Amino acid sequence: MTRVYVSAADAVADIRDGASLAVGGFGLCGVPDALIAALAAGDATDLDVVSNNCGTDGHGLGLLLEKHRIRRVTASYVGENREFARQYLDGELEVELSPQGTLAERLRAGGAGIPAFFTPAGVGTPVSEGGLPWRYRPDGSVEVASPRKETRDYAGRRYLLEESITTDYALVHAAIGDTAGNLVFNLAARNFNPLAAMAGRVCIAQVETLVEPGVLDPAMVHLPGIFVDRVVCTGRQDKKIEKRTVAPRNERSGHRATNGVRT
Repeated sequence: MTRVYVSAADAVADIRDGASLAVGGFGLCGVPDALIAALAAGDATDLDVVSNNCGTDGHGLGLLLEKHRIRRVTASYVGENREFARQYLDGELEVELSPQGTLAERLRAGGAGIPAFFTPAGVGTPVSEGGLPWRYRPDGSVEVASPRKETRDYAGRRYLLEESITTDYALVHAAIGDTAGNLVFNLAARNFNPLAAMAGRVCIAQVETLVEPGVLDPAMVHLPGIFVDRVVCTGRQDKKIEKRTVAPRNERSGHRATNGVRT
């Protein structure tokens, strides 16, 4: 069976209501935007999403949020998305916050078949003690709160138990992929993408360039095809800039020299 799909729409066509998704990307870097847009153009709803963050207004996972297609989000960062904050505070969206390193390890452990692990991150905070609001009621009271987590002492240090994450599907973005599913990520886009891919029972990868097996040097491969089930070539990604910051014109023209030293 070929792993190559003609379009992003074909690749995500079987994702149904209530499916869980691990989605790669960090901010706007390495986001599988074509797959998300194709999913947003379909009908799947009540999605349970695991991602470092939930996109921005009008981009990435923000497209699904705007259409109220996401029921629950597990993330480490929720800033830069006004609609996300509104839905969460109004009781329309359930949100589980996890320390960033812990979230990364939960995804990696899920892909490696490890059901749980102990970590010092979060010990002595609401992460371990419980009580973090997962879902609010419309009146602002807490409807669902995080549970207390098991802790243990090892070598004189306290650790808490975190469960790994596996999902029905994974959506990831890579710079280069071959038809056997081997993926290469570009620089910082190699963030949550390999981890999300490992955690998904069915991994769908959008790639900017698709090549035949044997073209990629095995030493270049960041994620082997054993973790990837579907590949679709979506072409060069139109990289968005979350916060465009430029220097004033007089500063852009060059640095002022003082005593022969450029400052």
